[in-house]
Amino acid sequence: MKELLMIAVGSALINNVVLSQFLGLCPFLGVSKKMSTAAGMGAAVVFVLTISSLVTSLIYEFILVPADVKYLQTIVFILVIAALVQFVEMVLKKMSPGLYQALGVYLPLITTNCAVLGVALINVQKSYGILEGVVNGFATAVGFTIAIVLMAGIREKTEYNDVPASFKGSPIVLLTACLMAIAFFGFSGLK
Repeated sequence: MKELLMIAVGSALINNVVLSQFLGLCPFLGVSKKMSTAAGMGAAVVFVLTISSLVTSLIYEFILVPADVKYLQTIVFILVIAALVQFVEMVLKKMSPGLYQALGVYLPLITTNCAVLGVALINVQKSYGILEGVVNGFATAVGFTIAIVLMAGIREKTEYNDVPASFKGSPIVLLTACLMAIAFFGFSGLK
């Protein structure tokens, strides 16, 4: 149990997928304009990352390793992630059309989100079992959600501030992300 807790804290805070590993920056920067869309994207990433971690771990453990075709892991993982994102897209379109519209092009970007594929590959690289892999996937997604919601809150506040013209738009967003990464670096003392 202690090992699972260490994996969870490490994945969510210490090795935050966005602010420490710099994976998944496209949706992080693109969808973090409003809290509602950021929270929706975070929820979608939590679902996709958790389920994809489970499915990719099962496929790797029970199909790729016994068949001795571990070299196909990246292709298989991409196909699994693409199928899961399509499923999430269909569910959101039916259940929450407003959130589906708000996420727009960024929802299909989860398919190519390197964070989702990165977690599946990290699970294999670190030799995590199925349970450890699912915990790592879930905690990584929670860390992504924390980062994107914090960024959205900061961006909503800075929208009404007097920002110098040279810093308006992307520069202030990148500077904010840099400062957030420095702040999250403080969690490295938790090891």
